[in-house]
Amino acid sequence: MKALRLVIHQSSANYKREETVDNKMTYPLPPFSTVIGALHNACGYREYKEMDISIQGRFGSMHREPYTDYCFLNSTQDDRGILVKMRNADMLSNAYDRVASAKKPQGNSFRNGITIQVHDQKLLDEYRELKDLNDEISEFKKNRFNPVMALLKRRKKALSEKKKALGKGSGQFCGVERREKELKAAEKLMKERMEQFQSERYTIPISKFRTLTKSMKFYEVLDDIELIIHVRASDEVLNDIFEHRFDIKSIGRSEDFISLEEAKLVELQEDAEDEIDSDYSAYVDKNLVDDEKILLDSKYEESGGTLYFLNKNYEVVAGKRIFKKKKALYVSGYSAEGFGDGLYLDADGNKKYIVNFF
Repeated sequence: MKALRLVIHQSSANYKREETVDNKMTYPLPPFSTVIGALHNACGYREYKEMDISIQGRFGSMHREPYTDYCFLNSTQDDRGILVKMRNADMLSNAYDRVASAKKPQGNSFRNGITIQVHDQKLLDEYRELKDLNDEISEFKKNRFNPVMALLKRRKKALSEKKKALGKGSGQFCGVERREKELKAAEKLMKERMEQFQSERYTIPISKFRTLTKSMKFYEVLDDIELIIHVRASDEVLNDIFEHRFDIKSIGRSEDFISLEEAKLVELQEDAEDEIDSDYSAYVDKNLVDDEKILLDSKYEESGGTLYFLNKNYEVVAGKRIFKKKKALYVSGYSAEGFGDGLYLDADGNKKYIVNFF
């Protein structure tokens, strides 16, 4: 069976585990979706091309790499972080202007000018004026608007009770009903005008101000990585990848550049009889381990490897990516015998690679 073998070296990389947030942990090898994405990007594909991937490799060490994480809070806080004004309030992006920064973890106030560093006095004045306006609106609602609403509510209740006491269809009943409708219309109009005023004068303008926080977080970064990647696909796709092999720039983060050591179209064997030992760690089909077609080294046999549910490809459903998952067992120190069922041998001189598509 025909396949493409890629031998890749990376000085460092992070293959991010999507469920991690504070500490961006890494997979020991790139997941299928990461490799497939890199190959599609190199070939300029805009639609998914069917392919299967076998991934094995090793790394020399792992270290933690610090980075500054920027986060927009869901609400604007007056006493912490960095006060910014968004240039487009509908988008969270780098398009913002710094207004002021809090100097201490707590006890600061942008509004009152307590322990802050001002970056833009004009924008800070705008923020303070909006906060003052909000206080005025709250005071107006409390002392004038809400009492009027309460009065209208009492009058509507009185009219409703009066309607119950009157006979329906009488002239007096119709007059009471008409007056009740007038009060309801007046109440609705007053609420709409109040909401419109508050929205236009305060809610929309203040929504442009956001609290931006920054904190120190870490990447797990693998060092001195060697990857052996086999690709099974149609002849057309394999030839495309081979032709664009030097367009594969990175695997993992955009800065995780690769050095392509080898790209070769090979014939895989599935009739090898001897037991073959692997020099690499790999993602393998757990069912083959359970069926003892893949044998673990005695020192790893007790742990049984690490089971991951890895993304492969996805479909867009209702605007969301729904990934197809693969149950992959990460193993080190293993051998294979009884090839077939997705298990192949790539023999190239003294080099023998166990290839597993699943």
